[in-house]
Amino acid sequence: MSIIRGKKVRHSERGQAVLEYVILIVVVALAALFVLANFSDRLRSMVTGVTVTLGGQEDDSASKSSLEIVQDLDKTGADYGTNN
Repeated sequence: MSIIRGKKVRHSERGQAVLEYVILIVVVALAALFVLANFSDRLRSMVTGVTVTLGGQEDDSASKSSLEIVQDLDKTGADYGTNN
């Protein structure tokens, strides 16, 4: 009987470890979403600055906020470069 109990304990401990990893991944994903939501305008301006520094051209979206860009997408839809 002790062997059966030992296997149940080991199985339970493995399941607990998997659950802890899943919780950790969810917390990291939520933190990443929080950072992107709160700093998206700053990140976009930094990327635009790097692009211009490396010889690219600044587009008109650099002067808009993320909310304005999303509202424009709602009005016009996303343009993926297809001519349909």
